[in-house]
Amino acid sequence: MIAPILIALGVLELDAIRVAAIANNAPVSFGALGAPIIALAAVTSLPLLSLSASIGKIVAVLALLPPWVLIYLVAGRKGFREGWPLAVVGSLAYIAGQFPVSQFLGPYLPDIVGALVCFGALLLLLRFWRPRTVLGYGGRPLSEEEQQAQSVTVISDTTSQHSVFAALLPFLILVVVVVLWTGPWSPLPKVSLASFTARALSSISHKTTSVAYSFTPFVSGTSIFVSWLVILLFIRPSFSVLGKVFQETFRQMWGALLVGVFIFGLAYVFNYSGMGASLAFGFAQVGPAFILLAPILGWIGVALSGSNTSTNSLFGLVQVQVGRLLGFPVLLLPSLNSVGAEVGKPVAPQTASVGVSTTKFVRNEGQVIRHNMGWTLILLAWLIIVGLLYYFLFPGVMR
Repeated sequence: MIAPILIALGVLELDAIRVAAIANNAPVSFGALGAPIIALAAVTSLPLLSLSASIGKIVAVLALLPPWVLIYLVAGRKGFREGWPLAVVGSLAYIAGQFPVSQFLGPYLPDIVGALVCFGALLLLLRFWRPRTVLGYGGRPLSEEEQQAQSVTVISDTTSQHSVFAALLPFLILVVVVVLWTGPWSPLPKVSLASFTARALSSISHKTTSVAYSFTPFVSGTSIFVSWLVILLFIRPSFSVLGKVFQETFRQMWGALLVGVFIFGLAYVFNYSGMGASLAFGFAQVGPAFILLAPILGWIGVALSGSNTSTNSLFGLVQVQVGRLLGFPVLLLPSLNSVGAEVGKPVAPQTASVGVSTTKFVRNEGQVIRHNMGWTLILLAWLIIVGLLYYFLFPGVMR
């Protein structure tokens, strides 16, 4: 969605895809209303709110860098001189929305709240500040005529204000319903109607082990469904529109529905067969230096699977086991795994396929991945520094 807008503003297609993919870095762990963190909690048995809080702390520091990268990719070094307030306000405003939600409300809404706060803060900034020289793609100064051609008409009349409110209303309903439904004060996500247990005998220790599944029908997914029903009451689409939406959604999502089933099955086999534990034991031989490898493992996982959720399902428990063997803060390594996966998202085949869908690079995803690779490595290096910061200076917040 963002890449075509950038292309219309004069950014080359390949660079527009890269900018859109890297801009998506910080929100990935909390994407799909927290699905990657929910999966991580499921396979590691760590508290969901604790994982949300630890990942939120890492993302808050990580988010300081991408706005500067984006300005450089669009406007070059000249962009730093003219647009640095945008980077400062944009990153801090996103953190101001994302951080408290991740710490106190869970993994469902940090992205949405962070994006809304960032959007509002940048609009407010641009009402009182303008760069002395407006730069276009490549750092080229834009003439008055070009600025007018690319500017967005200021909303002033009542009809336009009503249209803007109507456009934001679904997001506001989603935030309110999900917060009320899934917050620490709500008993709904804890309601369990049935529980199933499968027992097995370890071939190594000969001890009995088990895996349990609890049927909790009122978890976050149900709150999103209820939000959708409330939104329908306001926008009142026709049945033909609803039918088309369902048809298009299923066409796009049927593969993801299958992946969700198979990847969790694979994750349980991987973890309960001992393969994950064996891998963790091997990684533990690296010693404390594994702190450098934890985010890289997440980066590799998403580059191969294309999904943060899949990466957390496969390697989340491995990271926890390595951390316990080495005496790391229990939340640190699985959190770095998840954030490492979000940093690697721009080089995931799935991301490249979506990015090229509206450009001439269809069937040429490899070129997009190579184009994005270098900057993901820079962000990965920044993430490793953030991991070292928490490991050496603030280990207590990851316990």
